[in-house]
Amino acid sequence: MSPTSSEMIGSEARHLLRLAVPVVTALLGTMMMGFVDTLMVGRVSVDALAAVAIANFWIFATLQIALGVLFGLDPIVAQAHGAGDGRSAGLALQQGIVLSAVLSALVIFLWSLSENVLLAMGQDPELSAAAHAYTWVQLPSVPFLLGAAALRQYLQARELVRPAMWVVLIANLWNVFFNWVFIFGHMGAPALGLEGAGIATSLTRILSGLALVGLVWSRGYHLGGWVRWSRAAWDPAGLRRLLAIGIPISLQMGLEMWAFSGSNLVAGWLGARALAAHTIVLNLASITFMMPLGIAQGTAVRVGNLIGAGEPERARRASWVGIAAGAGIMTLSALLFVLLRNVLPQAYTPDAAVIALAASILPIAAAFQVFDGIQVVACGVLRGIGRPRPAALFNLIGYWILGLPIGIWLSLRTSAGLAGLWWGLAGGLALVATGLVAWLALSGRGAFSERVAR
Repeated sequence: MSPTSSEMIGSEARHLLRLAVPVVTALLGTMMMGFVDTLMVGRVSVDALAAVAIANFWIFATLQIALGVLFGLDPIVAQAHGAGDGRSAGLALQQGIVLSAVLSALVIFLWSLSENVLLAMGQDPELSAAAHAYTWVQLPSVPFLLGAAALRQYLQARELVRPAMWVVLIANLWNVFFNWVFIFGHMGAPALGLEGAGIATSLTRILSGLALVGLVWSRGYHLGGWVRWSRAAWDPAGLRRLLAIGIPISLQMGLEMWAFSGSNLVAGWLGARALAAHTIVLNLASITFMMPLGIAQGTAVRVGNLIGAGEPERARRASWVGIAAGAGIMTLSALLFVLLRNVLPQAYTPDAAVIALAASILPIAAAFQVFDGIQVVACGVLRGIGRPRPAALFNLIGYWILGLPIGIWLSLRTSAGLAGLWWGLAGGLALVATGLVAWLALSGRGAFSERVAR
């Protein structure tokens, strides 16, 4: 007897859950490292904490470009894996590693300019110099970070999601230990403060990259999807194919991140309390965002695998199951934002005025949550298909042509204040989510029928 529609949907949901839970765990583990860094650097001085904040703005803005390009591996490896084409999967990884080396040189160059960039953005000269020192000591870790990112995308696309999770969880312990040694001066090391935090981060990234490679090699996770190194790894056509998919993904991710970075600037124009409330709500939204982001990565893998296996209808079903899961989990988050709006901000500050302002914004952020869950998984579906350009286009329109300009106008030219900024962002995000879902619905079966060019 053939399975019913509900049984097939349930089967896809369980498969997606097996993929998404380890990815979400790894993402939360990565976020936890940043949280611990903030706590430990905050014990050095307020200026050190501020320097880390502005340094991380530049670090993540540039890293996002490189990481987005490497996300181009998702459809190539996932579809090859689904088709049982281990050679293409292994070759794509090698090309990703070659590209990660080129991107590392670019990121290192941009990080070496951090002080000049921050000064050009009007930051305090002393803080900019401190931020540069914090960034400079992290330069040796860049190739390990990006090489590991390429390997992680390859593993995820082959449904091997646990190795990266375990490495991230162990890396949290290394990070705490290295921070303790180099920030505060233990075990014979000098107390290096802010630079010590940068050294700790660099060492953690290097060890994490080596650990992931060692785990993959020792456990044979590469078997069935690997070929010997050859000139094909440097093949211009293969690298162009990866860039053709990765650059729109990078653009889409960058447009989204830079929009929210711009929102911090706008909130700062509204005053210190508005900026504090905005930061609290945005941080809460960032934490909950890890859940649909993990679902998005799992959906990208599943859709790509099924397209490679020549099962377009199952790929379509998996995409809608993923989008529904993203919307569902963020609906629960939205409910918590509304019910606990007066409680959640208290974890960040005792200031009653900031708590009240954050509480007034959280219901808007609740609506924002649902659209965020839909759009991030829809972007994952487009990655799995190998057609990321619509996501970049809708992000450009939603955030930069409509959302952020409307938010700026409402917040600065009307009495809406901070709420106006969030209404603008929520409206832009709603447009992105609606546009992507409409594109997937109208594209029909054809979008799921062909593998990316081999």
